[in-house]
Amino acid sequence: MNKVKMGQSDVELSQLVYGAWRLDDAEDTSTSHVRNKIDLCLDQGITSFDHADIYGDYRCESIFGKAIKQDSNLRSKIQLISKCDIALTSDKFPARRVKFYDTSARYINASVNQSLMNLETDYLDLLLIHRPDPFMNAIETAATLDALIDDGKVRAVGVSNFAFYDWQLLQKYMKHPLVTNQLEMSLLKRNSFTDGTLSSMQVDNLTPMAWSPLAGGELFSDSDATHRLAPIFKRICEDQDTRIDHVALAWLLAHPANILPVVGTNNIARISALSNALNVEIDRETWFELWTAAEGREVP
Repeated sequence: MNKVKMGQSDVELSQLVYGAWRLDDAEDTSTSHVRNKIDLCLDQGITSFDHADIYGDYRCESIFGKAIKQDSNLRSKIQLISKCDIALTSDKFPARRVKFYDTSARYINASVNQSLMNLETDYLDLLLIHRPDPFMNAIETAATLDALIDDGKVRAVGVSNFAFYDWQLLQKYMKHPLVTNQLEMSLLKRNSFTDGTLSSMQVDNLTPMAWSPLAGGELFSDSDATHRLAPIFKRICEDQDTRIDHVALAWLLAHPANILPVVGTNNIARISALSNALNVEIDRETWFELWTAAEGREVP
């Protein structure tokens, strides 16, 4: 599996990224079971693992980190991504009255230090600001992110769910370049392809990452869009001996912007076959055929 250079940094991630947001939902969260998932990914060349401080009500990072602690050689084989700025109401923070965003220096530094501790590492390959903060002091946030890179705690920084004006404001005050924007993108979530977001990322050298690339399972639900997509999926799957989830991932991978899908599943069989998506061929007409079916009308 090829690696993709993230923006203008020297950080490279695998074309497919394993998302750890459901790690705590598995029936088995033992260190041996988590390590098995990691090894299944590594066997396919999936070396990048996407976390956030809040995943699993602040539990997922530490579940994953136990596998790193058990094997000191593992860290050098993988890339670790985490996110911060969402403050959840949680038993872990009983004084909080409401869910909010916090991009202050104090909060970001505390979150990163906790993530480093949870993940049993002394650096993150990539840190993302999880959501746009309408109360952000861009000068303070930018200086904090720059300092984390300068101090070696983070190799590169990016954002998630940002519109172009949000990341441009942050970038205005940073000396280090933002390298990615992680967005919800799938056949059923296509707005970033046409609202200028994906185009702006390419202009500003932000490598796109796609969360929920299977639309949170909606691609397998009973809806008008999935009914329209079904015969096309069927044809491609029969012609290329593949599966619907691999076609959906291949649709994103085919885009020239080098979109990195972040795939989260606890199903061992699905994990072991994720890289098959790279073998699915999606040409231009097929790409638009799938778009048209998902949209329910032809392009203008």
